[in-house]
Amino acid sequence: MNTRAQKLAAFDRLLTIMDELREQCPWDKKQTIESLRHLTIEETYELGDAILDNDLQEVKKELGDLLLHIVFYAKIGSETNSFDMADVCNSICDKLIDRHPHIYGDVKVDNEEDVKRNWENLKLKEGNKSVLQGVPKSLPALVKASRIQDKVAGVGFDWEEPQQVWEKVEEELNELKVEVNNNNPERIESEFGDVLFSLVNYARFLNINPENALERTNKKFKKRFEYLEKQAALLNKNLKDMTLAEMDVFWEEAKKL
Repeated sequence: MNTRAQKLAAFDRLLTIMDELREQCPWDKKQTIESLRHLTIEETYELGDAILDNDLQEVKKELGDLLLHIVFYAKIGSETNSFDMADVCNSICDKLIDRHPHIYGDVKVDNEEDVKRNWENLKLKEGNKSVLQGVPKSLPALVKASRIQDKVAGVGFDWEEPQQVWEKVEEELNELKVEVNNNNPERIESEFGDVLFSLVNYARFLNINPENALERTNKKFKKRFEYLEKQAALLNKNLKDMTLAEMDVFWEEAKKL
């Protein structure tokens, strides 16, 4: 692996290239913080895909793309004297030191849960009016539900046992069934949301990340369906003309693969 000096030299190289691109490249010169936003979100999702695929070479590549965006934002910030890369680094360093008094102070902790509780309490002392203030509004709903539950659990608002959470899931499922039988679309949507929220909570007690779990299922389904399409094409068959029973043969083959 690279030495500390080599790592610093590599980061300095990236900063130099960023300066040059901002001065000389027509595309880079045009970019603003707002124009980069959607690209940064896209890069973050690409990194997430690489992580789920356990493709470490791709993780390395996507981390580089994301780091470029961070450097880009800092460069733009420096042009208006708002902030630069040193400010960005020092800001997170100061936050990490302040939020880890059990490392940089005299606070004692026994486990990870103590650390999480201290973290949320410190954020409130820093001026946050709510524990949930730090949950981004633009997060996808499933991720947002998970973050909300993590944060309130950090201040003690939580179930005690996994069985209690599962009982809540069953309660919400029963309430959904009632509304489905009543054919009340508005209440069905509300109860369906409650079911999803309670399942996300149960996932937390099982130490499962619900976003990762669902995305892995998406990938699994996609792979199996593409196998089904491929096998149908080999037989010169159109899926629309096949029966479910015929398609199920290939689906079961895909599951075995």
